Amino acid sequence: MDLTPSEAQQMLRHSLERFVAEYYDSTARRRAMRDPNGFKRENWRSFADLGWLGLPFDEEIGGFGGGPVEVAILMEEFGRGLATEPYLSTVLLAGSLVAECGTEQQKKSMVPAIISGELMLSFAHYETDARAGLSAVQTVVRSDDPGWTLHGRKIAVLDATSADIHLVSARVSDAQGGSLALFLVPKDAAGVRWREAPRLGGGRVAELTFEQVRLPSNARLGTSADVLPAIEAVVDRAIAALGAEACGLMRTMFDATLEYTKVRKQFGRPLAANQVIRHRLADMYVQCEEARAMAARAALLVGTDTNSAQRSLAASGAKVKIGRCARNLAEQAIQLHGAMGVTDELDLGLYFKRLLVFEALFGSVDFHLQRHAKLFSSSHSE
Repeated sequence: MDLTPSEAQQMLRHSLERFVAEYYDSTARRRAMRDPNGFKRENWRSFADLGWLGLPFDEEIGGFGGGPVEVAILMEEFGRGLATEPYLSTVLLAGSLVAECGTEQQKKSMVPAIISGELMLSFAHYETDARAGLSAVQTVVRSDDPGWTLHGRKIAVLDATSADIHLVSARVSDAQGGSLALFLVPKDAAGVRWREAPRLGGGRVAELTFEQVRLPSNARLGTSADVLPAIEAVVDRAIAALGAEACGLMRTMFDATLEYTKVRKQFGRPLAANQVIRHRLADMYVQCEEARAMAARAALLVGTDTNSAQRSLAASGAKVKIGRCARNLAEQAIQLHGAMGVTDELDLGLYFKRLLVFEALFGSVDFHLQRHAKLFSSSHSE
């Protein structure tokens, strides 16, 4: 298998490297985190101008036709810069679901607006029983001529503060047998309440409550088909993308730790002069490379043409391996920096917190280890 990046992929990485180096220094990053939205709108408009918001969408609907490999390149560089823009929530989650499940009219009206940066979305899916998996949805919606009525509560909704529309999953409580559906809920709809808070490592997260929210008949995304398979596919691809972002975070923490051990002196000599420190740094470098290899494997296997079992195995396997490597490397980096490693004054602490978020998003390492074991057992018993 040839893993040599194409010329287009190399150009994409180079443009991302330049952008991150220019706009994501420590001062700018902290200023963005203090913004009420958790990011800078100017950067989001730049993403649109550079074509990054249209990267994963098909050319037929105005996108650039990039796949999981191109998304992984983008997310890895965003990880290096600790970017807080809602790329995951608007483009990779909600935007991808609109592109996969929406009607032609919905795609034509929403996807171009996402690509141009005019429309932001959030994906409101997880509830209090999130450990049970993606199918654990108790929010209900009933047909209420001429529209719908939505009732329920969602937790850990990423970037809900800045979203214009919430994409909400709910059970249809009518003759359709309780199938899972997605609904477009405007942020200012009557009956929508929310509590928001800062997210570790930057960004915002919210809890949304829907109290008998009335929606028009065209609020349902797509047709009457159950959307759970589409949600599973999109979340698997999001896990692969987050794995690539974690690799960028890890590499930045490693580089910072390597530089620190070269200049920090104890007993008249740099820390890096000690053999035991060198061994630990070597182990950290190996963990970076192992994680990057797993992220690349996941990006290659979670494409739209991959069967669901292979896709989910790759996503869960990457989550487990990268999660373990990230935790070990982050703890080593914090320890080698001494007590100041966990302070907010040092950027290293922010990267560490973002890696903790990676561990928790879309299921813990333990959850995905069990999922991988079940999928592997099922695939080999057939």
